[in-house]
Amino acid sequence: MRLGAGGRLEPKAAVYLCAVSKHNIPPTEQQGAHSDLNAMSIEALIGHMHRQTQNAFDAVESCLPEIQRFVEALVPRMTNGGRLFYIGAGTSGRLGILDASECPPTFGVAPEIVQGYIAGGDGALRVAVEGAEDNLEGAWQDLKAANPTSNDTLIGIAASGRTPYVIGGIQRANEAGLLTACITCNPSSELGDIATHPMVATTGPEFVTGSTRLNAGTATKLVLNLISTSVMIQLGHVQGSAMVDMKPSNAKLVERGIRMIEMATGVDRHVASTALETCGSVRKAIEQIEGNAHA
Repeated sequence: MRLGAGGRLEPKAAVYLCAVSKHNIPPTEQQGAHSDLNAMSIEALIGHMHRQTQNAFDAVESCLPEIQRFVEALVPRMTNGGRLFYIGAGTSGRLGILDASECPPTFGVAPEIVQGYIAGGDGALRVAVEGAEDNLEGAWQDLKAANPTSNDTLIGIAASGRTPYVIGGIQRANEAGLLTACITCNPSSELGDIATHPMVATTGPEFVTGSTRLNAGTATKLVLNLISTSVMIQLGHVQGSAMVDMKPSNAKLVERGIRMIEMATGVDRHVASTALETCGSVRKAIEQIEGNAHA
C-alpha cells in the first residue's frame, strides 16, 4: 500500500485496496456507488436512494425459481398440519415476526400456524439486545417452547448469511428432520450452504454501507410476502382475490368485509352487513347468503 502526501492513498493503491476489499467482503458490506452522501443535497439523497431500491426488486426476481421450489415443498406440509417458523436477528428477525403476526388477521389462521422468533426475545423488537445474535443455540432454545416436529418448517432469515443465531437454528432443525430454508442477500454464505432451500436475493452494496435494513430489508420483505401469501392462497384462505377468512376486528375491516360480501353475492349493503354481523366472518356470510338463495 502506497501513501501519498497527507497520508492519502495514491490512485493505483486505492484501486488495488478496493479490489482486495471487494474480494473478501460480502456484497452487502461493500461500499456502494456513492461515497459522498454527507455532501449531497436532500434532493440528491432521495433521488439516488430511490433509484438504488430497484436493486432489491431485481434481486428477488433473480431467485423466483428458488422461492417457487420452496413453496411447492412447503404447501403439502402445511396442508397436513405443519407449522412455519421464522428465525432472525435485528431487522431480519423483526421482518419475520411482522409477517407471522399478520397471518392471523389477514387469513384467519391460528397464531401458532406461522410463528416468528428474534434473537434476544420480544424485547429486541424495540431495543437491540447486544450479543444475542451470536448465540449458536439461542434459536433452537427459543423454538423448544413450540415443540417443533418433523412436519414443521423453519426459515432462517439473515441478510449476511452468517448470523450464528440463525445458522445454529437451521443446523438443529436439519438434525430434527424439519424442512429448512433461508432468505439471505449474500451469495456463497454458510447459511445458504446448510439450508435445504436457500433463497438468495443478492442485493449488492447498500446506499449506506452495511445498512442492511435498506435494500436487503426490502428484498427480505418481498420474499416473505411471496411465501406467506402464496401459501395461504394455496391453503384456501383467499377466494378470487378476496381475503374471505380475515378477522373483521375493526371498523375498516368490517367495511372491507361488507364490500366483499356485496361483490361476491350481489346483495345490498344492509343484507351484507347483517350477514357479517350474524356470521362473524366473510366466508360464512357468503355461504349463508348463497345457501338462502338456493333454498
